[in-house]
Amino acid sequence: MESLSEDGLCFPQLINTSCRKPLQAPSTNILLYVVLSCICLLTVTFNLLVIISISHFRQLHTTTNMFLLSLAVSDLLIGLLLMPIRILLTGGCWVLGSIICATFNYTSFILTSASVGTMVLISVDRYIAICDPLCYHTKVTQKRVQICICLCWGCSVFYNSVLLSNHLNDPDSYNSCYGECVLLIDLLKGTFDVILTFIAPISVIIVLYMRVFIVALSQARAMRSHIAATSAAIKDSVCITAKKSERKAAKALGVVIVVFIFTFCPYFYPSFAGQEMGNSEFTLKFGIWLFYFNSCINPLIYAFFYPWFRKSVKFIITLKIFQLDSGDMNIL
Repeated sequence: MESLSEDGLCFPQLINTSCRKPLQAPSTNILLYVVLSCICLLTVTFNLLVIISISHFRQLHTTTNMFLLSLAVSDLLIGLLLMPIRILLTGGCWVLGSIICATFNYTSFILTSASVGTMVLISVDRYIAICDPLCYHTKVTQKRVQICICLCWGCSVFYNSVLLSNHLNDPDSYNSCYGECVLLIDLLKGTFDVILTFIAPISVIIVLYMRVFIVALSQARAMRSHIAATSAAIKDSVCITAKKSERKAAKALGVVIVVFIFTFCPYFYPSFAGQEMGNSEFTLKFGIWLFYFNSCINPLIYAFFYPWFRKSVKFIITLKIFQLDSGDMNIL
């Protein structure tokens, strides 16, 4: 009987202090590992293609694509660092030690905050491009975009170091036994985090995109009336093409943001339900994986809406990017 009880422990050598493994059907456990591993592999592959595409081809070095690059980096790190460890956690036992536990949770919060911040920056970028197109290139410059992205990541690092200060100082403080990696945030910090990381940015994103689509619809109506009333001059056709391009980008990024909001909401469900944020909660685990899955979906949205992404992927797969001056290829 003693050997049977030890088999159910995360650390059999620590009979009195070890956590117990959750009971799971072997077939279910294997299927879960396979599905999650495939999601992890696809996330890393797809986002790596986005990063290589935007970084390599000079035509893609636009301000909007710099925000997409920042988002792809965040998604890549989620697939490369967070997903594999989460897959290990499906076994029910944490075996990587307290230091890795604190580092893992800290990294997870940084990437979440950076993704949210990048989504806000994308919304602001599309708002200026659609609602104030004549001043877009003077307001949104490469240097300003780089500064905004650096501030976004820097603020994420600083903010989460304050939010998780207790956990970083003592990662084992909330563990009841060996084999756990539990993170709990008290009510005050949790409320502040929900407001700053969820309610405020989501509200800004929704308000800005509602304004963007209202203006985009009015511009489309005005263009149709103009084309019907007069013959299009060369200057007018160039202007119309540019506005169509901006609206198409707004539509694609709008889909990215809607999917992001849909997959991000369950992540904060325990906070709205009055529960403390802990890694042992099933609802939080489901919310985390749904949020991670968004990192795999984003590149698929680019592939659906952006011909340049499909074309650049073709060049990457066929190894044409290794040709001389391949960065100057026309892929738009």
